[in-house]
Amino acid sequence: MSYHFTKSIDTTFDQAIEQVTAALKEEGFGVLTEIDVKETFKKKLDVDYPRYKILGACNPNFAYQALQKENKIGTMLPCNVVVQEKDDGAIEVSAVDPLASMQAADNEELEEIAGQVQQRLKKIIESL
Repeated sequence: MSYHFTKSIDTTFDQAIEQVTAALKEEGFGVLTEIDVKETFKKKLDVDYPRYKILGACNPNFAYQALQKENKIGTMLPCNVVVQEKDDGAIEVSAVDPLASMQAADNEELEEIAGQVQQRLKKIIESL
């Protein structure tokens, strides 16, 4: 089982961030965190790295439901969405597959919730 959904899109990096953020919002997700990997690697390691941002997306309703079923599931939240610039300049967007990550919890009650989140994240990636 793959642990992510990925799509290449024809846009600029900054426009991709805007598009992904808007698509997440339409499906009830907010972006709680934004990690600029390129900037962090340059500052901490003095390494040049292509543009790469990790967006920590959360749908509060689903997060609440999941925490009711498994109170340590917060260790796997939020759902990460990555926007990256490839070496050839192409922009790629990837989202975690929550069904794949939730399997580690070994809690059948989480599967239904993870399945609903999976459907929404797939829809977001496909809509770009």
